[in-house]
Amino acid sequence: MSGSAFNAFKSQVPVAWSPRLYITLVRGLPGTRRLHRRTLEAMRLRRCHRTVEHRTTPSLLGMLTQVKRLVVVETEEMYNARRQAEEERRAPRPPLVISHHQPTPTPNPAAATPEGSAATAL
Repeated sequence: MSGSAFNAFKSQVPVAWSPRLYITLVRGLPGTRRLHRRTLEAMRLRRCHRTVEHRTTPSLLGMLTQVKRLVVVETEEMYNARRQAEEERRAPRPPLVISHHQPTPTPNPAAATPEGSAATAL
């Protein structure tokens, strides 16, 4: 396994204790044990790539140990850093301005001297 599901949610923030945990289901439910499916249902995880927020309690940590291969757990700082990076990536970029017209030549003031008019008079 390449770990791509985990790498998709990995952020640049070091892991620290957090009063809130953000849990994302990254593996599918078909083929899993009934006990694991019931545990995920108790945590309100029903679809892949959905994130739920829970308070850090001993019972939640026990449930996470049971289904750790199916989920990715993030602290508040990690979650916020990932969301901010996604918003920056999706932000509209300034438009590129490309002009296909040739710049108009400015009239040369030396060409409009009285010498030019005198040469035509002779």
